Amino acid sequence: MTRVEIAIVGAGFAGLGMAMALRRAGRDDFVVLERADSVGGTWRDNTYPGVACDVPSHLYGFAAYPNPNWSGTFARGEEIRDYLEDVARREQLGDRLRLQTPLISADWDAEESAWRIRTGGAGGADVILADALVLACGRLTEPEIPDIAGLETFPGPLFHSARWDHDADLTGLRVAVVGTGASAVQLVPELAALAAQVTLFQRTPAWIVPRDAHAFTPDDRRRFAEHPDELARLRAELLDEGEARFASRSGDAAASAAARTIALDHLRAQVPDPALRAVLTPDYAFGCKRVLLSDEFYPALSGERVRLVASALASVDGNTLIAADGTVHEVDAVVLATGFASTRQPYAQLVRGEDGQSLDEHWSNGMTSFGSTVVAGFPNLFVLNGPNASLGHNSSVLMIEEQADYVVESLSRRHARGVLRVSPEAERAYTAEIAAAAEHTPWLTGGCRNWYVDERSGRLTLLWPGTVDAFRRRLSRADGSEFLPAAAEDARTGAA
Repeated sequence: MTRVEIAIVGAGFAGLGMAMALRRAGRDDFVVLERADSVGGTWRDNTYPGVACDVPSHLYGFAAYPNPNWSGTFARGEEIRDYLEDVARREQLGDRLRLQTPLISADWDAEESAWRIRTGGAGGADVILADALVLACGRLTEPEIPDIAGLETFPGPLFHSARWDHDADLTGLRVAVVGTGASAVQLVPELAALAAQVTLFQRTPAWIVPRDAHAFTPDDRRRFAEHPDELARLRAELLDEGEARFASRSGDAAASAAARTIALDHLRAQVPDPALRAVLTPDYAFGCKRVLLSDEFYPALSGERVRLVASALASVDGNTLIAADGTVHEVDAVVLATGFASTRQPYAQLVRGEDGQSLDEHWSNGMTSFGSTVVAGFPNLFVLNGPNASLGHNSSVLMIEEQADYVVESLSRRHARGVLRVSPEAERAYTAEIAAAAEHTPWLTGGCRNWYVDERSGRLTLLWPGTVDAFRRRLSRADGSEFLPAAAEDARTGAA
């Protein structure tokens, strides 16, 4: 058994960001538990053709580790994974990083005032006692497999885009892609150049705006490396541009109308066929679903190798796919670009608080928290990239860094206050605050179904309904009063 001050679960952006913040605060008694054999999170797991970030590369990184060597305005997936591996090396996390060590369970041990964490994996079963537990597991980690009748009868290659089967040679095959979200928009043009035919099942069209990507030349990269002040200015400009996008995503009438016009002009310019344009035009508010960026998707759909089915996939019978509109399609391979279990996080089933309730049970009506980071009933527990910590307009790394700073600040109060127990009233008030801010936004009123909203309660539980600066200001107002005073803790535990 191992005893540490802090256990971090996950070694993607959130886990590494938390480790960096602890190190800078002089806290070195921690471990990072990672179920896979390397760091990288989403960018380790998603290796489908064309995978890339839709946040500008020079904003999609840690402030302490600017990268002058990004290949272009939007980094490829493998570049981001390499970047995270480099950060782990430069942070010298080798002795703190436990790879191939999945979380089996985490239970609050009242007698020890610590989290009793069971792990498994290649290193064998172990128990870790941690004074504090940070869940940095990511929000898009477990693929969502749709419930489609007969899917199990399909005889050919069948896999989710986030679990790409690189042993499956799709060259010259008839390939079906199910879904038209962010992953599909990136991979369909790649498959169109490879497969004999791509059949794309579209339940709902997406709002798509120009990507306007370009490569950085060797001179650009050399200039960024030699002039870090220029790189810092670029990052600041990109941050401001991202913050300005919040208005169009959140329902500001003028900004939304302008962005909608850009998207429709983009569609009109790239899709000459009016019938195809009609089925690619969303009938819901701009920003209601994730806004996508692409300059290749529409031309691919206009080409001879891609057939758009403006209907969901309803059933499968061997190699025959039947759409909800009744059309029948013969294919050789199926790629499920159907998203992730986002509103109901899989790790929540593994974590039990001081009353024996699991985090999943506590979140049975949708995720709740204070500060998008701490949860009532779960002492000394912190969740990064969890409730209302995602963004639809800017870099999620910015949110992670703010949350990590909040964790460090909260931990500094622990020794003075004893165990950190979030006040249920503080959690209720913050949840009400989120609901009020989200009430009239397109995410709730825009006429679409999105992964930001918990279908059990109809609440916005994934997105932060404001700018990054607003989140920073909100956390800066957290003065520790969100935690129960030591006297209340003593009364709860029966301490003298």
